[in-house]
Amino acid sequence: MEARAKATFERIAPRKVQIVLDLIRNKPAEEAMAILKFTPKAACEPVAKLLKSAMANAENNYDMDVSRLYVAECSVSQGPTLKRIRPRAHGRAFRINKKTSHINLVLKEME
Repeated sequence: MEARAKATFERIAPRKVQIVLDLIRNKPAEEAMAILKFTPKAACEPVAKLLKSAMANAENNYDMDVSRLYVAECSVSQGPTLKRIRPRAHGRAFRINKKTSHINLVLKEME
């Protein structure tokens, strides 16, 4: 039995999210939430929100014990890139790529 949650089109680069996901992979859900709360990374906020959602899914949809949950799988993939233009000297234009992420989280119950 597993509980899933996914966040799509998050406006943060996948490389930044991957660093945070590596911190919480295979950790108990409560410990993962504490790690996210005290880690000073921009990606912690959407990942914490996603973890909270996955815990709620486990409790309400699958009647799992929240105290025995752990982060079984977590992954991030790149979403569509928003392309923006920044004016530069001599009438030139530089492109700014604003990357998005699709984050997946799977919680399972410890045996």
